[in-house]
Amino acid sequence: MASLLYRLGRACFRHRGRVVAVWLILLAALGAAAFAFKGPTSGEFRMPGTESQRAMDALRKEFPAAGGATGTIVVAAPAKTKLTEAQVAPIVGQAKAVPGVVGAVDPFQARSVSPDGRYALIQVQFAGQVADITDAQRTAYKDIAHGAHGGLRVETGGDVAKDGGGGEATEGIGVVVAAVVLLVTFASLVAAGMTLLNALIGVAVGMAGLYSLTSVVQLNDASPVLALMLGLAVGIDYSLFITSRYRQYRLDGTEPAEAAGRAIGTAGSAVVFAGATVVIALAGLSVVGIPFLAAMGLAAAGTVAIAVLVALTLLPAVLALAGAKVLPRRHRAGRVGVHEKEGLGYRWGRVVTRLRLPILLVGVVALGALALPVTHMRLALPDAGTAAKDSAQRKAYDLTSEGFGKGYNGRLIAVVSGHDAAATRTATEQTAGLLNGVHGVRAVAPAQYNEAKTTALLAVIPTTGPSDAATEDTVHAIRDKVAAVQGADVALTGTTAVGIDISEKLAHALPIYLLLVVGLSILLLMLVFRSILVPVKAAAGFLLTVGATFGITTAVFQQGHLAGLVGVATPGPLISFLPIILIGILFGLAMDYEVFLVSKMREDFVHGDTPRQATVNGLGANARVVTAAAIIMISVFAGFMITPDPIIKSIGFALAVGVFIDAFIVRMTLVPAVMAVLGRAAWWLPRRLDHVLPDLDIEGEKLRREPAVRQEARYTYSGR
Repeated sequence: MASLLYRLGRACFRHRGRVVAVWLILLAALGAAAFAFKGPTSGEFRMPGTESQRAMDALRKEFPAAGGATGTIVVAAPAKTKLTEAQVAPIVGQAKAVPGVVGAVDPFQARSVSPDGRYALIQVQFAGQVADITDAQRTAYKDIAHGAHGGLRVETGGDVAKDGGGGEATEGIGVVVAAVVLLVTFASLVAAGMTLLNALIGVAVGMAGLYSLTSVVQLNDASPVLALMLGLAVGIDYSLFITSRYRQYRLDGTEPAEAAGRAIGTAGSAVVFAGATVVIALAGLSVVGIPFLAAMGLAAAGTVAIAVLVALTLLPAVLALAGAKVLPRRHRAGRVGVHEKEGLGYRWGRVVTRLRLPILLVGVVALGALALPVTHMRLALPDAGTAAKDSAQRKAYDLTSEGFGKGYNGRLIAVVSGHDAAATRTATEQTAGLLNGVHGVRAVAPAQYNEAKTTALLAVIPTTGPSDAATEDTVHAIRDKVAAVQGADVALTGTTAVGIDISEKLAHALPIYLLLVVGLSILLLMLVFRSILVPVKAAAGFLLTVGATFGITTAVFQQGHLAGLVGVATPGPLISFLPIILIGILFGLAMDYEVFLVSKMREDFVHGDTPRQATVNGLGANARVVTAAAIIMISVFAGFMITPDPIIKSIGFALAVGVFIDAFIVRMTLVPAVMAVLGRAAWWLPRRLDHVLPDLDIEGEKLRREPAVRQEARYTYSGR
């Protein structure tokens, strides 16, 4: 692979103008396509095959008018007063006047007024789905709360009150930090700017391509943000690694085109492997069988794949255009064979290898302690109770809880479907009686029938909130109870039930996915490093990273420790798909750092260094680059923590923490300690397996055996 990438790097370096033109044309074309075909994203979570989703689909078929997006307007009178029909009627009229609204129910007719008469709920039904609601419709709906209502407090909640997917602007923080880190790392404004620009072009191409597909592919609100977050981070990292290797070859006296070829052949091989692991792990989310999760994974995987292609092709072309300016100023005047002084990485490597056993013990115990909160981790879909306190959703949620109880924010729907009207009515009456006897059910609304009287809808109000553990128990108790109903099918649905089903299915899929990822890491690293113990050590380190990251995230977002520091308005269960997304992404990033560090260790060991010295060399040679890459990753991910969206905030926090733990504690501390303990045994591979495994040559050993400098008869480079 190194030889193939070497030729690719030289070709792109040589034909720099054409390569840059191709990428710019592709960016313009995809940008135009995104502008022309961009469609809406959706906040809906679908789970085919579950009872709640099956009932939801049936509900939309039998009750078409109830199939669209919904909103709930909460009205409250001043303290010690009661609402009147005359006061509420104008608000109902305003709701009906919102574009796209097909109905708004008077709370006095629907009996949705609190027992004390102070609070009322106005149910608003839209014709279109949540994804079809325009910004103008959403604004008109939310503006109802801002009008003059004669001293009444009015808040707008429900699906329509939720702002669209956000977070795209927060990457600016990460970009600024990345620019500073690159400038410090390279000591060259041109090298820093070129690396950053290269990564940004890759992200722009990936995001434009993604948005151009949104008119035909339904994406969740979080999908583009996740793709942007990951594409930006890995794009900068990959460009940083290749540029660093190119500069080192140039400082060693290698001719520019040759240096570009070698950088792509060696560092580029590591980038291909690292990128492939990220892509495979993200694409592997498709095997879970959850459409919205598969879409998120594939969207992010596509962006990462483009980041790899940009690093392998556009970067050498940009290096050619930059010429000697990518080097520090003091090294540009024709000086070759320049070597930097040994940095902190070498000194740290000697400390770690000398104190390997104490460091291993302390590190493993500390990460194990950080993982302890995982035993109390709960998963759920986000509800308005975890939204920002100043958001419309949260205000409506709190006001509803104040007037009616938290259960009114997590209403369940029992759908009764019979063969004929008589059977349906009998089954519905039996179901209603059973529901009233379930512990945790506060009230059951009168049944609503479809036109054919073959399907009935029963609204069930639990006593607890949508994300409370007790509500899960209530849902299971209801399902167990209604299983005895004869003559009709009874299924429980609603946003709360859908969320519980999704969380449970993801929790069951998590161990299987984790096993697949760990098994994949061992297999891929065995191919790369031709070793048994190195892959096992890498997988064990990954498990430590995942455990500690889950533990810290649970402690902050669920248990509320230091929650205010990261802007968590209300602690609650973790987003149900956070663990599986986190595993997929951290796996790829962990393998990035593993390859960057251990490939140098193997390279020096193969060339005669002692195992301990090779370990020190591997850490010393790459510590600065890995440190810079990790800081950039952490900054990019942490930048997304400022968004009020609890999904994006928790993902950004978990990824930032995970990268910190994996890069600085696991890969640059525990890994060299383990390598020092193992010694030569680290590189042991059974002879039969050695003959079977293909030689990927990720260290570029074949390039070393060829002439150091290749002359090109028809090419003269003047930028040296």
